[in-house]
Amino acid sequence: MDRIDAMKVFVAAIDEGSLAGAARRLKRSPTAVSRALSFLEAHVGVELLHRTTRTLKLSEAGQRYAAACRRVLTDLEEADMLAGGERSAPRGMLTISSPPILGEEILRPILDDFLDLYPTVSVRLLLLDRFVNLVDEGVDIALRIGQLADSSLISTRLGGDVRRVVVASPRYLANHPRIEEPADLDKHQILAFTNFGLESWSFTPAKGSSVPRTIQFTPRCIVNSVRAAAASAAAGRGLTRLYSYHVAEYVRDGRLEIVLADAEHPPLPAHLIAPQGRMSVPKVRAFVDFAAPRLRSEFARMAAEAGTLT
Repeated sequence: MDRIDAMKVFVAAIDEGSLAGAARRLKRSPTAVSRALSFLEAHVGVELLHRTTRTLKLSEAGQRYAAACRRVLTDLEEADMLAGGERSAPRGMLTISSPPILGEEILRPILDDFLDLYPTVSVRLLLLDRFVNLVDEGVDIALRIGQLADSSLISTRLGGDVRRVVVASPRYLANHPRIEEPADLDKHQILAFTNFGLESWSFTPAKGSSVPRTIQFTPRCIVNSVRAAAASAAAGRGLTRLYSYHVAEYVRDGRLEIVLADAEHPPLPAHLIAPQGRMSVPKVRAFVDFAAPRLRSEFARMAAEAGTLT
């Protein structure tokens, strides 16, 4: 059996979460998929997947091997692309990651039109409220909010800087001590979203200082969902910190109010990012060229809207 083909089956099984899903994606029988995985495990001499009747779970060795397989398959795809030169048309599976709300409300309609334009490209859209290791998780391109610390990534700036805002319901604010500066937060209930700090929030320096103010807290509630954090705050359970686009509708209709606007850090940029070398792959390049202008327009609209939120 061909080892590269078995690697493709292994990665498909991980991505789909089941042997049946991998079989459907690859248009093979479940028996053929199972045989390929058994071949690969026999070749490396360790168990790569813990199998149950319903789920697959990577073993510790499987996690390391999966990352290596993704790199190998990516390198092979790039080699094929280079051999094909400019005759190589966009094709194959394009894996994109995005924060959930941006993916659902902004990116998905763009993807619909992209797929209509490129019928030989398929898309796997991962909506995740966490930073993704693009190489290890087999992601071709990601939509990301924030400063880019990894210089090995290739980025396309989308502009439309995004505010980080602290919000609470009018009812909550009316029944609790007044908030005039970040230090006042120690008198309040904090609803912590996992990506925005579970024990502290940072704010701009006080007047006459160059040191950012860091406010420590013990959260009353911790959630890993933007929607849950916003809804809990709107229900009067406390203060939460989210991106401005997460709460724009709540603020516009009066269910939430922004506090400490004068202490917000500068807005964060939005980018499309890809691992080194991926931007030259036809399907990735085609997506960036198609999506970036529309995303810039959307982020410009969101930035203008965020500037009116008070």
